Amino acid sequence: MDHFLYKNGQLMAEDVAISDIAAAVGTPFYVYSAATLTRHYRLFSEALDPLPHNVCFAIKSLSNLAVLKLLGDLGAGMDVVSGGEYMRAKAAGVPGERIVFSGVGKTRDEMRLALTGGVRQFNVESEPELLALSAVASDMGAVAPITLRVNPDVDAKTHEKIATGKKENKFGIPLSKARAVYALAASLPGLQVVGIDVHIGSQLTDLAPFEAAFEKIAELTEQLRADGHTISRLDLGGGLGIPYTRSNEAPPLPLDYGALIKRTLGHLGCEIEIEPGRLISGNSGLLVSEVIYVKEGEDRTFLIVDAAMNDLVRPSMYGAHHDIVPVIEAAAGAAAQDYDVVGPVCETGDTFAKARALPQLGAGELLAFRSAGAYGAVMASEYNTRPLVPEVLVQGDHFAVIRARPTFDEILKRDSIPAWL
Repeated sequence: MDHFLYKNGQLMAEDVAISDIAAAVGTPFYVYSAATLTRHYRLFSEALDPLPHNVCFAIKSLSNLAVLKLLGDLGAGMDVVSGGEYMRAKAAGVPGERIVFSGVGKTRDEMRLALTGGVRQFNVESEPELLALSAVASDMGAVAPITLRVNPDVDAKTHEKIATGKKENKFGIPLSKARAVYALAASLPGLQVVGIDVHIGSQLTDLAPFEAAFEKIAELTEQLRADGHTISRLDLGGGLGIPYTRSNEAPPLPLDYGALIKRTLGHLGCEIEIEPGRLISGNSGLLVSEVIYVKEGEDRTFLIVDAAMNDLVRPSMYGAHHDIVPVIEAAAGAAAQDYDVVGPVCETGDTFAKARALPQLGAGELLAFRSAGAYGAVMASEYNTRPLVPEVLVQGDHFAVIRARPTFDEILKRDSIPAWL
C-alpha cells in the first residue's frame, strides 16, 4: 500500500497534488510519502512482536537525511555498509547503539570511525576482516561487538545481481567453516561475539528461501552455544520483496515474514534484528518526469521524457519494471497506445519500458514512475553532466525539498584545472 492516489483526476502524494510539486521544483524529481514510510516501518515492528527485536533500516535503499530522521524518530535502527552511511545515520540523530555496520569490505578507517562514534555491532564477513577488526579495536583499547555473517548456500530465487546467499557469492563465511571461524573470533582480543548474521538476497517474493536459511541458522545457533559461544542476537538481514506491478500477484506480507521468524527461530530466546530497506522505502517514492517529445519511429512510438537512466538506473541495470502512470488521470475508457518510454541520454540502454500501454500522451504532460523510492535517488549519477534531481518529502498537505537540484555552476566548481594547463 502507498499514499499516491488519484483525487479529482489528479495524482496526489498524500494530500499534495503532484502537479503542484512539479510547478514548484521542476522535473524530474523524486517525491516520498512520510505516511507510507511510517506505515511500512511499523508493519515490520508489529510483525515481530512480542519477540525482542530491532528493525534496522537499510540505508543503501534510500539515504536522504530527512528520511533517516523520520524513521529514526520512530525508533528504527540503521544498517550501514560504509563510513559515509554511518555518518548519515549519526547526522540524522540515530545513536551508535542502534547502528549495525555490515558490508564485505570494511576498511580500518571505517572500523575506527564506528568504534569511536559507537556501534551496535559489526557484521563480519571474513577471517581477514576479523583479524583487522581485532587489531583496530585492540589498538584503540576498545571491544568490538560482532556477529559473523554466515553464507548458508541458499538460492534466494531472485535476480542474479542481488542474490547474496549462494556459495559462489562474495558474501559471508561458508556454513561449513562457521564453527572454526567462531572459535578464531573467540580467541582474538578486542572482540565480543554476540550473535549470527545472515542475508540471502534482495527482492524475495517467496518465503521458502528464508525458511531454508533460518532453519540452518537455528541449527548453527545450537551448535555454537554447545561450543561455548554466547549467541544472543540473530541478524536476519532484509530482502523481502515489494510488488512492482499492480497485478494480483503480491509478495508475502511482513506479518507472514514475522510468523516465519517466530516459528523457525522464536524458541531460541534471541533478540531478532532485521534490516529491511526496499519494503520500507520502495513504494514510498515516485520519480516524476515530463514528456519532452513524442517521436514516431518506423514500427514504434517513442515517448521521450526528461528523466534518464542516470536518474533511475534500475531498468537499465536489472531490466527492472516500474509501473508508469500519468499524473492527470485518463478518462474512463480512454484509448491506450503502446510506447517505448525513453530518456535523453545517448545510450540505447536509456530505456524505461518497451511497448508499454499508456493513455495517449503529448509533450508537456507529466508521468510518474511508481515504486521508485528504493535504489532510485541513491544510485543516481551526473552522467552526461545531468544534475542530480531534487528529492521532496510530503507529509499530509505540505511538502519540502529535502535535497535541492545542484546548479551547473555548482557541478563545474567541483572540478579543478591544474596550474600547468
